[in-house]
Amino acid sequence: MIPAADLHTAAERFGTPLYVYDAAELDAALARVRAAFGDARVYYAMKANPNLSLLRRLAAAGVGAECVSPGEIARAEKAGLRGDRLIVNGPAKSASEYAAGARLDATFIVDRAEEVGLLPPASRALVRVNPALEVSTHDHLATGAAGSKFGVTLAQAPEVLDALRAAGHTALGLHVHIGSAIRDAHDFTAAFGRLTELRALTGPLAVLDAGGGWGLDADLPGIAREARAAADAFGAELWVEPGRYLVARSGTLLTRVVGTKRTGRNFALVDAGMTELLRPMLYGAAHPVTPLWAGEPDGVWDLAGPACESGDLLARDVALPAPVPGALLAVGEAGAYGASMSSTYLTRARPAEALYEGGGWRCIRRRETPEDVWRAEVETGEDTGG
Repeated sequence: MIPAADLHTAAERFGTPLYVYDAAELDAALARVRAAFGDARVYYAMKANPNLSLLRRLAAAGVGAECVSPGEIARAEKAGLRGDRLIVNGPAKSASEYAAGARLDATFIVDRAEEVGLLPPASRALVRVNPALEVSTHDHLATGAAGSKFGVTLAQAPEVLDALRAAGHTALGLHVHIGSAIRDAHDFTAAFGRLTELRALTGPLAVLDAGGGWGLDADLPGIAREARAAADAFGAELWVEPGRYLVARSGTLLTRVVGTKRTGRNFALVDAGMTELLRPMLYGAAHPVTPLWAGEPDGVWDLAGPACESGDLLARDVALPAPVPGALLAVGEAGAYGASMSSTYLTRARPAEALYEGGGWRCIRRRETPEDVWRAEVETGEDTGG
């Protein structure tokens, strides 16, 4: 945990809103994954937070990357990841993703039957299976439900494996990912159980990719036992793809109080909002909030951001000492889908990011300027070069 005095130092040095990351917690999260899953191959689902410094730190520790866009593939290559350390996933891959994946000798995850004919020649591939389960998370985060857009059905999976082989590809095995922030570990038991039922139709497989999606307080050893049992049923090597679990608790969003107002509710107005942290508005996510100033709780407040949107609230019903302008707040568990989902809506410049390691700070993303936000726009009369 980063000491409060050092959080104040970061806010003074880099300004707010500011994302800060604790390198020690990032390392500890990876250690927990490896302690639970043993020799399973670990791929970081980098959509959770693609910052190159964090990606390189994980890569140096032997972690691969799972990419779901051309930009993420480019980041992975920049971090030196390729070959069996790189997975290309996604339900609607572009021609550029297939080409980049082939050039980097990545493994592809096949999300639909017709994709077999789109793969580069002699590709390595896994078939993503949708186990058709209702799971314990927000609807927008559930990817293994029967109505979700991901994967092939259980009945289709053996046929797609056969089609891969017939087309000259290497059909490594199966992939499953049922969602993010799963609260009930029994959801994983059910998903792995449904995959295991395919064993009689698929025969032995080289790889079972059990995805990720574990809640931050999940019973990792228990989930790992279930995943290992499923992999063993196929005689397969186990792969896992944690994203949020690895980075969420390492990250904190620092924001300052701008002022207060009392209407039907008490509002502490802060300088960060939906453009910096979208998860509360998008998923109803609740992030822990810590006031970094002294005093006993003086009341219950909603943290309201600066956007002209009623939903621009970082938290509700937070007990705080009397808020005063300039007071610093720490919004926790923000390392995943915080900075990565930040936007320039309202021409808001995206925040700086800093890494805390060895008791000191290092800037790993400078704060944008308004000029950065509109740099790619073409004004009337400019030569576009095309």
